Amino acid sequence: MAQIVSTGLKTFYLGITMSEICPLLQLDNLQKSFINPEGKNLLVLENISLTLNEGEIVVLLGKSGSGKSTLLRLISGLSKPSSGSLLFRGVPILKPIQGISMVFQNAALLPWLTVFENVELGLEAQGVPRDIRRTKVLKAIDTIGMDGFESAYPKELSGGMKQRVGFARALVVEPELLLMDESFSALDILTAENLRNDLIDLWFAKRTRIKSVICVTHDIEEAVLMANRILIFASDPGHIQKELCIDLPFPRETASSEFRGWVDKIYSLMTTSERERVSKAKLKAKSSFDIKHPEYAYRLPNVSVSELTGLLEAIESNKIQDKINLPELSSKLHLDVDDLFPLTEVLDMMQFASISKGELLILEAGNQFAAANILERKQIFAKHLLAFIPLAKHIREVLDLKPNHRISKDFFSDELGSFLTFNETERLLKVIIDWGRYAEIFAYDYDTEIFSLENP
Repeated sequence: MAQIVSTGLKTFYLGITMSEICPLLQLDNLQKSFINPEGKNLLVLENISLTLNEGEIVVLLGKSGSGKSTLLRLISGLSKPSSGSLLFRGVPILKPIQGISMVFQNAALLPWLTVFENVELGLEAQGVPRDIRRTKVLKAIDTIGMDGFESAYPKELSGGMKQRVGFARALVVEPELLLMDESFSALDILTAENLRNDLIDLWFAKRTRIKSVICVTHDIEEAVLMANRILIFASDPGHIQKELCIDLPFPRETASSEFRGWVDKIYSLMTTSERERVSKAKLKAKSSFDIKHPEYAYRLPNVSVSELTGLLEAIESNKIQDKINLPELSSKLHLDVDDLFPLTEVLDMMQFASISKGELLILEAGNQFAAANILERKQIFAKHLLAFIPLAKHIREVLDLKPNHRISKDFFSDELGSFLTFNETERLLKVIIDWGRYAEIFAYDYDTEIFSLENP
């Protein structure tokens, strides 16, 4: 047992390290909300609690819009929580602090600065003397394999090389905690794999001062490859749905049955029926003192009709059976989670398919849609859009009640703005306008921003 010695001014713990006394990072009941124009709270993150110790790689995995990147911004000090506590080495994070660095999805290098100068920026901001800066920058550039390119400008670099410079810029300030926000997602598959492997090698070789890593990704295999722990996020509002401890030894073999088993398990956890999710969210809203969302104010994935059609046609043309394993479908069609899940969610919402435990079952309506001609597809889509998408039904009902069957987009923007952020309102309306015009359940003029029942 550790011995505690007090001097009156300080307390010393003998036989125990500070990292054993105090976690590297501690989040307790963290919440983040935004205020809409009417002064109401829009909850984005809810009850996030996390203890991060040294020696861990924790991956945040979830669909777009579940608050993963928002959480990273809170941890980095770039944003402040609405409530709850956020501690680094026992000290509250109130602004960006030394000891935490972040690598973004895009390197965002300043084009008029060389590689050396871009990497040097953080040290310069900290007031580090020039000679010390030079030594640290050259070491960081060498560590990430970019030596020889110190005088190159960003326009001379490939995407992978730019991202390496982004990593060097994060490493040069010698952080203990490295945050990565989809840092490989903008790269091609081979470049991403190479950079990811190099990062893992640096981690195990302990060539940096990094004690722990928190990584946001939408790639399930990437998560299983890297993580000691995976936190699966769910939406509306963002919260931790499940925590998984990945006990596979490193390096991990993607073809092994154990690895594939983890991938299948995560797909299953992340593919709850969208109908079930919305139903649970509505029940929760009814029992909450916060904003009660009407059915039509729930999010719709960013999916075009052509993408849905393409997926159903691909399933039919490839002679894939009606019941489909989602990891296999993802591999066969070369779609990652952020591409595949929105498509399967919409198929489920429109009742062209159903989702259960990592499998997609194509229903009769989905088969009929895939086999139909252009006009028949429009009719099928219109029927299901009005039956199963509340916002489409709401817009059509409002237009039917208007004497001239015309109404401004502002009417629906104001309605949705009571429950959603401005950006989410605009995104949601864009999706439903595209779907509604395809189905010909209403017309829309982008110049006048008028919905109508007129035949354009």
